[in-house]
Parts: sequence; structure tokens; C-alpha cells
Amino acid sequence: MNSYDLGNLVRVSATFRDSSNALVDPAVVKCQVRASSGTITTYTYGASPELVREGAGVYWLDVDASAAGEWRYRWFSTGTGQAAAEDLFAIRNSIFEELSDGDPPG
Repeated sequence: MNSYDLGNLVRVSATFRDSSNALVDPAVVKCQVRASSGTITTYTYGASPELVREGAGVYWLDVDASAAGEWRYRWFSTGTGQAAAEDLFAIRNSIFEELSDGDPPG
């Protein structure tokens, strides 16, 4: 599992291929992101500007890692190139988030 610092944009990506292994654009491409809080957001290519098509069969999404903990994501598609894949990443706590009064630790 990859780890990132709090506040990063974490790029998640997917590549879709047909049965002959050629890159293909599915009829529908979606990515669901489950934040560490449990909130699930669904992005759909063509309706969600955050979900980007880089080229034939290659899509990505920058996730705003706004809270520490484990984040999960799921790519899925329908039609030609139908597929699904899930993965996760971790966001580390920041010592600076703990300093609410501006005093240094110690």
C-alpha cells in the first residue's frame, strides 16, 4: 500500500483493454473513492471534469487527500473493455495538524 502526506493530490489511474489486449475506451468509465471517513464519491467520465481521459483506454483522477487514514478506490467500466479493479492508499497524519495553538511541540 502506498502512503502519502496529508494534503496531497493522489493520482489514481486505470487502463482498459479488450480481449486482444488493445487499448479501448469503454462505453462508461467510473471511479468510486471511499474517503477515510467512509464517504463514497462517484466520478463518471464525461460528467465529472475531475475524471480525465489521457488517451485511448487510459484514465486518471486526482484525489484530494484531505484526511488521514485509509482511502479506497474502485474503477469500473461497461461495454467493450468492461472491467473492474480496486485498490487503496494511506494518508499519514501531520504533526502540524496537532498544533492548534501555534506553539512548537515539547
